[in-house]
Parts: sequence; structure tokens; C-alpha cells
Amino acid sequence: MPLPYFEVDVPMHRTDQPGLSGAHVFTGRADSRSDAVRIAHEVYDAAHTAAAAGLAIPHGRPDGWGACGYRPGWELDWPAATADRWSNPYSWTRADDGDCEL
Repeated sequence: MPLPYFEVDVPMHRTDQPGLSGAHVFTGRADSRSDAVRIAHEVYDAAHTAAAAGLAIPHGRPDGWGACGYRPGWELDWPAATADRWSNPYSWTRADDGDCEL
């Protein structure tokens, strides 16, 4: 059986514009919430390293996690990151209990 799919939400803010904030979202399969946050952080670190070196952002890891880009000037607050099982808003079922959404 495949691992559950998680969403990791990481608060972020602009380093040069106080008050400008948002969230960066990562998704992928993991064993647990803590594992999902750890993998998301690894993916982000790889994207940051590649961008700093002028290389293409790596995405499409064998485990399905990846980054589509990197935004310089934004700082992510990893200690405040949250993770939970992902629920597809376009699906008739929910990831947490399988009940129908109406």
C-alpha cells in the first residue's frame, strides 16, 4: 500500500518588506507528519542550493517530492511548519476519514 499523501504548509515572510507574508506549500508521500516536514525541508534546501549556484531547480525526486521554483528574498519559518494528510478539494472523498463531501 502506498504511503499517505501529505501537505506541508510553511509560513514565510519577505526579508526586505516587513509585513509581507504568506505560506509555501509542499506536497508528497511520507510515513508521518514529521517525516513530511523533514522531506519538504530537504527539497527546499536543494532548491535554494541550486538557485544560488545558478543551476536548474531539481524536482521530481524518486519519492515524488520536488520544488517547482525558488523565491529569493523570502524566509521560511520551518519551526512553525505544519503538516497533515492532504485532502484534494476536487475529490468526492476526504483523505482523513473517507466520508463524502457535499
